[in-house]
Amino acid sequence: FPLKKDALKSRDSSRFQVDLVAEAASAADKTPSTDSTLASGDKATPEGPEPAAGGEAKGRFRVVNFMDPSGASPPEVVPAEGFQNGDTVMSEGSLHSSTGGQHHYHYDTHTNTYYLRTFGHNTIDAVPNIDFYRQSAAPLGDKLIRPTLSELHDELDKEPFEDGFANGDELSPAEEAAAKEAAEPKGAVKFGWIKGVLVRCMLNIWGVMLFIRMSWIVGQAGIVLSCVIVLMATVVTTITGLSTSAIATNGFVRGGGAYYLISRSLGPEFGGSIGLIFAFANAVAVAMYVVGFAETVVELLGSVDCIMTDEINDIRIIGTITIILLLGISMAGMEWEAKAQIFLLVVLITAIFNYFIGSFIPLKSKESQGFFGYDSAIMMENMGPDFRGTESFFSVFAIFFPAATGILAGANISGDLSDPQLAIPRGTLLAILITGIVYLGVAISTGSCIVRDATGNGNDTLSAQFMANCTDAACKFGYDFSYCKGDDGQYNCRYGLQNDFQVMSIVSGFSPIITAGIFSATLSSALASLVSAPKVFQALCKDNIYPGLEMFAKGYGKNNEPLRGYILTFCIALAFILIAQLNVIAPIISNFFLASYALINFSVFHASLANSPGWRPSFKFYNMWVSLAGAVLCCVVMFVINWWAALMTNVIVMGLYIYVSYKKPDVNWGSSTQALTYHQALTHSLHLSSVEDHIKNFRPQCLVMTGYPNSRPALLHLVHAFTKNVGLMICGHVRTGSRRPNFKDLSNDQTRYQRWLLKNETKAFYTPVFADDMRQGTQYLLQAAGLGRLRPNTLVIGYKSDWRDGDMMNVETYIHMIHDAFDFQYGSVVFRLKEGLDVSHISEQGVCTHTHTLKHFCTKLHDVLTHPHTHTLKHFLSDIALFCHTDKSPQRLNVADQRLLDASQLFKRKQGKGTVDVWWLFDDGGLTLLIPYLLTNKKKWKDCKIRVFIGGKINRIDHDRRAMATLLSKFRIDFSDINVLGDINTKPKKENVTAFEEMIEPYRLKEDDMEQDTAEAQKASEPWRITDNELELYRAKTNRQIRLNELLKEHSSTANLIVMSMPLARKGAVSSALYMSWLETLSKDLPPLLLVRGNHQSVLTFYS
Repeated sequence: FPLKKDALKSRDSSRFQVDLVAEAASAADKTPSTDSTLASGDKATPEGPEPAAGGEAKGRFRVVNFMDPSGASPPEVVPAEGFQNGDTVMSEGSLHSSTGGQHHYHYDTHTNTYYLRTFGHNTIDAVPNIDFYRQSAAPLGDKLIRPTLSELHDELDKEPFEDGFANGDELSPAEEAAAKEAAEPKGAVKFGWIKGVLVRCMLNIWGVMLFIRMSWIVGQAGIVLSCVIVLMATVVTTITGLSTSAIATNGFVRGGGAYYLISRSLGPEFGGSIGLIFAFANAVAVAMYVVGFAETVVELLGSVDCIMTDEINDIRIIGTITIILLLGISMAGMEWEAKAQIFLLVVLITAIFNYFIGSFIPLKSKESQGFFGYDSAIMMENMGPDFRGTESFFSVFAIFFPAATGILAGANISGDLSDPQLAIPRGTLLAILITGIVYLGVAISTGSCIVRDATGNGNDTLSAQFMANCTDAACKFGYDFSYCKGDDGQYNCRYGLQNDFQVMSIVSGFSPIITAGIFSATLSSALASLVSAPKVFQALCKDNIYPGLEMFAKGYGKNNEPLRGYILTFCIALAFILIAQLNVIAPIISNFFLASYALINFSVFHASLANSPGWRPSFKFYNMWVSLAGAVLCCVVMFVINWWAALMTNVIVMGLYIYVSYKKPDVNWGSSTQALTYHQALTHSLHLSSVEDHIKNFRPQCLVMTGYPNSRPALLHLVHAFTKNVGLMICGHVRTGSRRPNFKDLSNDQTRYQRWLLKNETKAFYTPVFADDMRQGTQYLLQAAGLGRLRPNTLVIGYKSDWRDGDMMNVETYIHMIHDAFDFQYGSVVFRLKEGLDVSHISEQGVCTHTHTLKHFCTKLHDVLTHPHTHTLKHFLSDIALFCHTDKSPQRLNVADQRLLDASQLFKRKQGKGTVDVWWLFDDGGLTLLIPYLLTNKKKWKDCKIRVFIGGKINRIDHDRRAMATLLSKFRIDFSDINVLGDINTKPKKENVTAFEEMIEPYRLKEDDMEQDTAEAQKASEPWRITDNELELYRAKTNRQIRLNELLKEHSSTANLIVMSMPLARKGAVSSALYMSWLETLSKDLPPLLLVRGNHQSVLTFYS
């Protein structure tokens, strides 16, 4: 069950131990009303009126006086009975789960002042406790929440955690899922390492191969190569077992087996793809084992002439009945299934012993069938290979290897193990060892006592005269089986290692027990797979990796049995049983298992390579390079067994991987993929810092002063258009205010808006800072934003369109931000949209500015309701608040706001055929030209052509055009036209000059009309004012801005975007009001305009 806030609020003493202490005023003449020991969760009730501490009732603490005001010593501490030394008291659940040493003291109860005692001192600082580190409320103990840093560090007049949660945190989706999974009903059956892992792995590894194929493998490959085959398979499984042990001991393991191990190590992409095919492979493996059992039964029926219909249909009938019985055992519960497994193991071990005992008892009646007992001549004859037909070493290995693919049978029921961290390594590795020894023993034994070919005819004995000419090992015992070996290489023998799959039944002391062993091997493997598939599938569905499968996540009963998964597995297995021919699907199953093994090995290598501090397996007998070798071996074996099946497996895994990567499930498991990404990013960042910048590698790395990223969409979209996948983009936000800064809110906003950027597929970082004013905050960002070479080199700000409406000191601050950028050797870009940029006031009116539709929110709400473990209502409401952060009812917009809202989405749309006009009037290093080039390379801007405008003289227009065309061609920048403005120095129209003078009139100092001291004092208090001397000095520059605006309206009024060289103002010489007037005059009544000025260092080069 997901933990709710109210549930934790009510658990006062589960969070901290709280004691009531007598106040000094009443300590002298009042005695405790009770002297009982309080268990965790109980509350002492003082005599008299109830304490009026509402905050404390909610689990809050107000530390008032640590020392008694009157100097009275604290009341004597009375230790509670039954406890050992120590001060910290944990919850009742944690007392059962932890290692003891907990102690509870009771004090006088005449006050409403709460405090704690740690090491005998008054403090709420907590000692280390396992329950602080739990993910959720678990059966092993309650989750406690340690005191937050705010509670220990903040001033005493603050309420430490007003919402009942430390830091206001709720459980993450992963923690909620863990809480739901961990909250198991009492009485759940849990298995130890023997019954849960060892027995299952041994039964799965000792498949039918042991009895009906091992002898044939020895006949084909010989004793030596048969041992090599067994050892090769054992090496692969042992390395995988070591890797499995390492992952299983690196933290608490829940249900899901191979899927859980891989997904928590490599992430949901690999885990989701392997989980699905691994569950499917186990389901089909059920059919394979059941068909093996049914075929053996049909052979027995055929030997006594009891075939019901025909061989294929009899296999279908018997297989269907068998799987129904197995389903009944599985659905009866894990306890019944475990008992059945124990019984089958006893039968299997009895059959193995029966074979070995029989091998020491040679009988005359068995000699004609090739069994003569242990003999060195037979062993030497069978030592080398004798491949027949199309068989080879690798084809024989491919037939044997599926017998070794049962090592995850125990790990697959990890959720039903009492201690998976102990059980999985111990049980899996011991099972590999025991089964490997038995396989080697059977290989050596059969090769030492059975000949390869025999006729079964007792009359094939040798006379004395032919004894000298016979060279076979059977000749030593007086038998000649050579006549069944044709001269043409054809063999017609019915018995012997090469010909009789049931040769172990002949050797055994009592052959029906071998048949029982075959039944036991097939049924136990089928039962293990029938249990594994639903368990793995249930864990996969719980994580909601694949939408639509959540119905199979539901569990029933005290063991959370996946009954729906059992039914699904039954249906899949039954479908393949009815085919009754699994020769094609069998290698695919083996490849699915091998793909899982390869990824488990790769997980260990990957986690070790990532060097994450969280990778601390308690199982130390692993090596990252050995694990990598194991992964490579698994891949090689896949292609050795069946190359086309291996290709198909890889295609399926990659297809599922791509699908899960595209869906991006809302999970965070701290995978090694994340750790390695961080490791690589850190390594590459450091490496990048050691390399000098080069012009060819210059990228515009923009610090964009957006405020909240969703408050200026047009600015965000335009800059993102030319920085996406090219350069760095940081959304800077300076938060100002007179109140004390709340850094916790700043941190929460950073997380919140970074998530917003990611959801809107904006490749940018959000960086807020607190500062006294905008200029100071911008200085902080200019100095500290970025890391190493990943630092901004260009400041992008929106045009201050309301500069004439407010305090002119804000204009002074705004202009100084541009000056500061140049001082820090940044390029500067000012973006003006005539409708405006800031849409935050529209949001405050209740109009949602986010472009997601109602369908989007309905989908989100559906996810919240159907998958509470992966989407919390908190996150959903947070997103709603982010998109439309208001609780006011929507209002109808006025015309201006509607235009502003429409313009804010201008650059999110694909730009039609049009132009990007570049007015490259001054050489700033090439940034003015580079930005439009990068912009027109993007998909949304590819239909726009670049037109270049430059200044020149009337008598040199053609020369200037050719020179610019040559330069652009050397820069390899495509352009549609070059315009040389020969009339750039023409005087502007008189009405425009008059309009400019009227605009600056309120901001002039007019020092000629006042005393010098008065003028100087006013200039000092209002430094933005324009002096008469300054205005006259820069008259020509003023006229140029007016004239340029006229030319812009004439040539670029229909452009999609204008990129223009920004005029510079000398710091300290040009007042802020005059510079702002220049920018206003230059950019008014135009299409979207970027005023760009680089730092005058080259960003373009024509050298290779």
